[in-house]
Amino acid sequence: MTNDRRLLGIVLALTSAASFGVMPVLTKVVYDDGAEPVGVLAVRFAMAAAVLQVLARTRREVRPRGRTLAVLLGLGGVGYVGQALCYFFALERISAGLTSLLLYFYPALVVVLGAVLLRDRPRPLALGCVAVATAGTALTVGPLEGGQVTGVLLGLSAALVYAVYILVSSRVTGVGPFATAAWVLTASAVVMGALAAATGPRLPSAPTAWLALVGVALVGTVVAVTTFFAALTLLGPSDTAVISTVEPVVSIAVAGLVLGERLDPLQLAGGAVVLLAVGVLARTRPAAEPVPV
Repeated sequence: MTNDRRLLGIVLALTSAASFGVMPVLTKVVYDDGAEPVGVLAVRFAMAAAVLQVLARTRREVRPRGRTLAVLLGLGGVGYVGQALCYFFALERISAGLTSLLLYFYPALVVVLGAVLLRDRPRPLALGCVAVATAGTALTVGPLEGGQVTGVLLGLSAALVYAVYILVSSRVTGVGPFATAAWVLTASAVVMGALAAATGPRLPSAPTAWLALVGVALVGTVVAVTTFFAALTLLGPSDTAVISTVEPVVSIAVAGLVLGERLDPLQLAGGAVVLLAVGVLARTRPAAEPVPV
């Protein structure tokens, strides 16, 4: 991998993490208007899927077929939907800080599962960066409150599903990032739309809340997912996952600026630790290229 390609992958991964990091703040605005998670997710996925299908056609990216299409539909209808549902239901049972910390065990799970399932032996540096970034994330999310066992299990399930999602996504080749994201989110939109039709969740009513929901769909989904898939192609699953731990740092920083939430010294220290781990990994060349299937 050339230095230019690796640098591009790092920039794309950071863009994805920042875009995902803005999403919780926008979602909070939507929830404050009385909207419910299933309805928010259904609208988010439907908007994003429509935009991405148009972008994929405009860019003339190859339309996936056969086994590749089936894998992408499974990633969206099972993987992405499953992770989102586990995460949002965990939020109903335990604190947001604890849920975020549990989700951000996924970089460690990506490295471990990659070694076990894909024989992608991690470099010692990658393992060290995972450990340091996880510790930094623990500081960044701040003080944690106790939660129910079910909520903890759901949070860990979200991390596990996301780790498997990343590993499976990394083996999909020959499809551009817009087409990949378009079909993943189309499947997500169909499944979540069916759940919304069956449960009849509340949707936002205020124009400000709808504007925030559009931001969730465009920034927190279209930009975030396409740049993530592009980074995954260039960096592989382990490095992309570690760089993505910048996301909670972005979330807390934006919440402080937009919502007036204060950052205590421990949170600031945690953000610095995460950025340090990502910076060390970003400046180091990988031992080998990801092996496509």
